[in-house]
Parts: sequence; structure tokens; C-alpha cells
Amino acid sequence: MASLIYYYGTMDSGKSTLALQTAHNHQSRGRTGIIFTKSDRGGPGVITSRLGLKSEAIEVVSGIDLHRYIADSLSNGNRVDFVICDEAQFFDPEQIEQLAKIVDGLGIDCYAFGILSDFQTKMFPGSARLVELSDRVQPLQVEALCWCGERATHNARVANGVMVTEGEQVVVGDVASQIGYEVLCRRHHMRKVTSRNSQSARLEPLPFSGE
Repeated sequence: MASLIYYYGTMDSGKSTLALQTAHNHQSRGRTGIIFTKSDRGGPGVITSRLGLKSEAIEVVSGIDLHRYIADSLSNGNRVDFVICDEAQFFDPEQIEQLAKIVDGLGIDCYAFGILSDFQTKMFPGSARLVELSDRVQPLQVEALCWCGERATHNARVANGVMVTEGEQVVVGDVASQIGYEVLCRRHHMRKVTSRNSQSARLEPLPFSGE
């Protein structure tokens, strides 16, 4: 039976690399698929990984019906054996429901890749719906590391090396020279200690730590 599988991790955990590897594995066995993405740092209509891998993809915009897109492709005589969705956290919740319809109604495997939460530790609506609907929710095996060497669990938005805690939920990294992202362990995320200010920061106890 077809499945909807969500692979998630922090930034730097190899999500896009795994998405491209998954597509390659299917294609090398003669299978044909459709690759979707949204707001990749490389620009519209492309999947890029930090390892330098790259592939063309269909840019998902708000309002596009993914189920209808696949159904129309099949009606036009095209073969679709699998669907890859990178940056799935940015998809609309309704589009996640459409992926479930592709699996259940059309019998096509859908593989989604993304991050669970934003820089404020709030779940993205697309990720939340994937957790609710997926047949399997799978953490990525490659663990990103905080600057301290501990497992990174949170995504931090930084401006000139300083952690930012307010702003729009979606701001793609590298759109401006002073805006970027860094992965941190929970301890340093809650204390707002980035790699730049780690040397001079005086770690104050958390308000509930009892220290």
C-alpha cells in the first residue's frame, strides 16, 4: 500500500540531501516521480543541498491543488510512481491533506521532508498537519550539532550573530546578508547563546532551573 512519510530534522540535518537521494534511488530503478518544493534558499523551482546537490522541482505556491496536479498529469498519460516534497513545512495545511488524498486515492507514495518548528520553537502549520496525517513520521538519522557539540534540536534566527526572537515565521535564510540561521541545543536556544557570542556570554540560570 502507498504511504505518506514525513522525514524531519533541524536545519543542517540533511533533509534536502535525503530528498534528492530518495528521488535518485527511485529513478535509478526506472520509476518516474514528481518533485515539489517551496521557498528553497536556492530560489524558486529548485532543490539545493548544502553538499552541493541540486535538482529542478515544481515550486509550490499557496492555492495550488497538489492532488489535482497529479491527477491531471495522470490523465494526460504521464506516469507518476512517487512524489517528493521538500521544504514541506512551508506547505499549506490543505496541501498536506491533498498529499494524503494522493496516497489514498491514487495509490502513490509521497515522501515529505522538512523541519518541525520555527525560530520561536512553534510548529509550522504544514509540519503539524503532516504529523497528524502521515503514516509514518521519521526523524532524520544525521544529527546536526550545536556550537557546543551537543545535539542541535532548535533552529535560531540570527542577525549579525545575535539571536532574533520576533518577526515573520517564514524568512528564508541568505535573503539578506545580515539574516541567517543557526542550529542550537535547547539549553543555548533558551539562553539565546549563539556561536558568535558564546565566548563572552555569561550563562545566567534559567528562571525555573532552581540554580
